[in-house]
Amino acid sequence: MKCLILAAGYATRLYPLTENFPKPLLKVQEKTILDWLIDDIDGAGLVDEYIVISNHKFAHHFQEWAATKSQKVTVVDDGTSTNETRLGAVCDIKYAIDQLNLGGDMLVIAGDNVLDFSLQHFVRYADEKQTSCVMRFHEPNEERLHKCGVLELDGDRIIGMEEKPANPKSHWCCPPFYFYKAQDAARIPDAIQNGCGTDAPGSFIAWLCQQTTVHAMEMPGSRYDIGNLQSYEQVQKDYPGIIK
Repeated sequence: MKCLILAAGYATRLYPLTENFPKPLLKVQEKTILDWLIDDIDGAGLVDEYIVISNHKFAHHFQEWAATKSQKVTVVDDGTSTNETRLGAVCDIKYAIDQLNLGGDMLVIAGDNVLDFSLQHFVRYADEKQTSCVMRFHEPNEERLHKCGVLELDGDRIIGMEEKPANPKSHWCCPPFYFYKAQDAARIPDAIQNGCGTDAPGSFIAWLCQQTTVHAMEMPGSRYDIGNLQSYEQVQKDYPGIIK
């Protein structure tokens, strides 16, 4: 299985810290954000290659970092150099698939979040379900729901999803961690052609859940979203590491 890591953003809210350096390579305590993610996932023994999708501005940083890793890491440069010209997450996924002629099942994750639980739980959940899958967490704050992908559920099956809804239909939010079955990943071009949003990574799941069965695993811990300088400073103090 391949793991695609979305890392082509420009993290403008973290300037000047990320003006000339990629957010996923910022350190949280003794490791970079990407190190926390990859080193954890690798313990499941199901991923044979990690593919970091970068913009052109930061690709050399990721290539230097990849050279230090024991895992197989491939960096894909999407050719963009500014926030205004970015492709969007769904188009970045399609770009990497096309460039590397990828097939098979895929774990797709944002490269700028840290978790206090192991993603191996999610990988195994998806392996058991044998469908495309996402994670979910309960968000009680109404205001925050307007900034998330919000799920409608029947048990743990997704029957609807909307990115940044004006009128949220539930309190279940979808963080940027996804598992695509091979046959579903192959449908990304059709999704884009048929009006699927391309900026937010969850847009493909919103389209896909109307075409086939997609399940959602409840997160067994917390996600630390580093959105600005204050939250980055806070996570440096509070992050407990991965609690298996």
